Amino acid sequence: MEVRAVIEEAEPVRRPRGAALTELAREDLDLFSVSDLEQRIEALEGEIARARSQIERKRAGRAAADLLFGKPS
Repeated sequence: MEVRAVIEEAEPVRRPRGAALTELAREDLDLFSVSDLEQRIEALEGEIARARSQIERKRAGRAAADLLFGKPS
């Protein structure tokens, strides 16, 4: 009879929603160079665009559902 050890991988710990934004807002910007700050702004603007795109997808999905099923009261 062969015995096999079962190794369970721990599931990654999920941070609460918004935790990354909270951490980001607490960073000391005095420690960043001008170039670092410009890169940070560029990354944040990309994230804002991604969030806006998601909002539009959700609104479009909701509008399609409202047309199909009728608008909720």
